[in-house]
Parts: sequence; structure tokens; C-alpha cells
Amino acid sequence: MRTYLITLVGLLFVLFSYAAAYDPLDPNGNITIKWDVMSWTPDGYVAVVTMNNFQMYRHIMSPGWTLGWTWVKKEVIWTMIGAQATEQGDCSKFKGNIPHCCKKTPTVVDMLPGVPYNQQFTNCCKGGVLASWGQDPQSSVSAFQVSVGQAGTTNKTVKLPKNFTLLGPGPGYTCSPAKIVPPTKFFTPDLRRKTQALMTWNVTCTYSQFVAQKHPKCCVSLSTFYNETITSCPSCACGCENKHKCIKSDSKLLSMVGVNTPRKDNAPLLQCTQHMCPVRIHWHVKLNYKDYWRIKITLTNFNYRVNYTQWTLVAQHPNLNNVTQVFSFDYKPLVPYQSINDTGMFYGMKFYNDLLMEAGPAGNVQSEVLLQKDKDTFTLKQGWAFPRKVYFNGDECMLPPPDTYPYLPNFAHQNLVAFSTLFCSMLLMLLVLF
Repeated sequence: MRTYLITLVGLLFVLFSYAAAYDPLDPNGNITIKWDVMSWTPDGYVAVVTMNNFQMYRHIMSPGWTLGWTWVKKEVIWTMIGAQATEQGDCSKFKGNIPHCCKKTPTVVDMLPGVPYNQQFTNCCKGGVLASWGQDPQSSVSAFQVSVGQAGTTNKTVKLPKNFTLLGPGPGYTCSPAKIVPPTKFFTPDLRRKTQALMTWNVTCTYSQFVAQKHPKCCVSLSTFYNETITSCPSCACGCENKHKCIKSDSKLLSMVGVNTPRKDNAPLLQCTQHMCPVRIHWHVKLNYKDYWRIKITLTNFNYRVNYTQWTLVAQHPNLNNVTQVFSFDYKPLVPYQSINDTGMFYGMKFYNDLLMEAGPAGNVQSEVLLQKDKDTFTLKQGWAFPRKVYFNGDECMLPPPDTYPYLPNFAHQNLVAFSTLFCSMLLMLLVLF
């Protein structure tokens, strides 16, 4: 009986571990790290390591990714191109040619833009920033070359690294063990010859918001044209641990030099609010036409130390299957299940509003969205016009409780368009008469 219980607990732990890293809006989203052995050396091999971000709406922003692993034998890194190990480690036993890194558990980061040409590699040197696959596939790849010594020199003697870790830039990613896969094939520039890697293995890393942080990073507030009530973000929606460290919007401290400089530990400097979230998304039901309705979406940054580059906003609503026009954002439907089209990704237009500035007068971006009505489902009752889920940069935001949503007044006619038309007609008549 005891053995049965231990087995059951272990099985449940495995199931919940995988469930925590499963995103129902992006079920196939992951970061795949591929090692291609391109040549053998007298004491090891030269490999090209490629990192592909296959997540539709979760990117890695500055200060970028950090990749780590554990060597199985006594491997060292002789050289790297396009990336660098953060520590060299103890290389005192080597004479003459000193390795780039001798640590058993190396930690690797991308090179910064502008490094000398001889240190660059294809798809490198972006400071570790990786765009999401859905937003910019061409910028969702990062790669570097590594020369490994004191390692195996054949497919049978090479030992795959283990215990892979990925920070993007903070915690949240869990990586699988390395797995040998069919060798990657390459075409020559003229496409007339095909070559292949000598050996290839993959590592798959998936993200879990529960692993990343204890509290949400964003919240949602709501308002409508038919009710003066504004439903604010829930109190302490993102935790109130930083309440004693926050700064009021009119504080003289904001004029100090360096107040907006990010810290190495990525600690936020938040504006004092009742929700204490770095980012707030406001969803406003603005207008109701005969065949269409319009919403306004506003993103506000309350963090004085972070600019959100290449931000993404994902919303789930049944009427997103019929988006007519998005005025100031780019938009892409997300259809992980072909039979359901109720989710879409909003993101900034390049060089226009793809940067959400730090907290302050410029720390917001906004757009209006025009949607065509489905006569069978459209209603303004019972909060139907508000989103079911909202994600910012891949993290789910906290919505207010449904019983606090702005409600449709009892005296309102079911068809608010007819009421608005009648009111405008009466006003016009009064203007003509007087």
C-alpha cells in the first residue's frame, strides 16, 4: 500500500509539473536549443548552438538570455564565437594555450551589438534579445559557435551535456534532457549540394508563469460608455511587497540622475498604486454601432526602470473572430485550435509604438479596435464585452472579479443604437426649432 501511494504521488507530481509549463493558448510554444557538431578536433569537436524561440507571443527582452549546462566529463571550452562564458574558471593546469572557460557548469550569454567582426557569428550579437515567433520569426533565432576540448571525438564517445538551464532573462524556463536527433541538413548557397552535421542533439525549454514569479506582473481595468463606473485593478493584484519602496508620481526623487537606470538584479522601481503592478491594461468599451462596436485598449507602464521593447498583448474574446480594423497596433489572430478563433495578439508597429517607455508621461501606448457584430451572440449584458483572458509579454494578467464589472443600467434599452439615434434626432429638432 505504501509503495502504491509513493508511486501515485510521484505520478501526480510529474503530471502537475508538465501541466504548469503548458500554455493552452500556445500549446506548441517552446524554446528549442540545437547543438550541431560540425567537425571533430584532436581532443573534441566544434559545434554550432542554435536557439529558436517557437513561442507565439513570449519573447526574451533585455538584458537577454542566459544559457547554462553541466559537462559530464572534464570538457573545457577552447573558444567561442558569437557568445561568451561569463566566468573563465580555474584553468591553472593549462600551459601555453589557455581555454576560454574551464568551469564544470559554464554560463553563456550573447554578445552585444557592435562587437568586432571576428567575434561575430550568424544570428548572434543581439544582447540576448529574442523576438517571439508570432511577432518576428526572423529575429526569433540566436546562435553561436563553440569549440569543446577534452571531450569525445566520435559519435560514440561524445557525452551530451546535462542539467540545462535557461534564464529569459529571469526564471520560468524548465529544460528537458538533451536528446540525440537526426543530423541537421544544410544546403549550399547555390542549393545544388546538401551537407549535414556530424551529430545533433536537441534541448527543449518550456515556460511556466508559476515558476517565474509568485504574483502576476500585470492587471486589467475596465470601463464602458454606458456606465460611469470604472472597475480598477484588484488591490495588491501584483503583490504589495514593494509598497514601501514605491515612488509617488510627483516625487522629487524622479528628477535625480540615474533613477531610471536598470539594476543588475532587475529590481523594479514602481509608481505607488493600489494594485502595485508594473503594467496595467485598460479595456474600454467605447462605442456601439448598428453592425459594429469599438473598444479602446491602453497599456500603461508603472515601472520607472524598464522600457518594454517588442511588447506583446494577447486577449481572448469570442468576437475576436471578426476583427475589422486595428488602428494603431499590429494584430495577428492566434488559432492553436483550428475550430476556435477567439484569441489574438496585439503588438506595436515597428519604429512607431513597439517600445513601451518607462513610467511617466510617455509610459503608455493605445489603440482602438473595430469589431463586426455577430447578431446571435453580441450583447452588452453580464460583462460579455470584456475579455476572458489577457496576457502581457506572455504572462497572464489579473482581471477584476466579474461581480465588479461595469453593468448595463436597468433603464437602458436592449438596443443602445436605437436610443442614441432617437436622442440625436430630438437634439437636431430642437436646434432647428430654436
